[in-house]
Amino acid sequence: MQDYLSVAQILLSIALILAVLFQVRGGGLGGIFGQPTAVFRTKRGVEKTLFQLTIALVILFIIVSIMTLRVS
Repeated sequence: MQDYLSVAQILLSIALILAVLFQVRGGGLGGIFGQPTAVFRTKRGVEKTLFQLTIALVILFIIVSIMTLRVS
């Protein structure tokens, strides 16, 4: 059982890393230096789906991590 949870945790962590890396920030490095080009916009389409997928992956990762602690 613990082997399956460990494999699931590894797969979830890889998927979570990929989901975070695929998220695009339009501002680039301009926000670091205080450029006033930052514009508020809503997430739509694929960007919104990827954001929701990231949240779901985080929740699943936390659940699997807690289950791994309980089993060991």
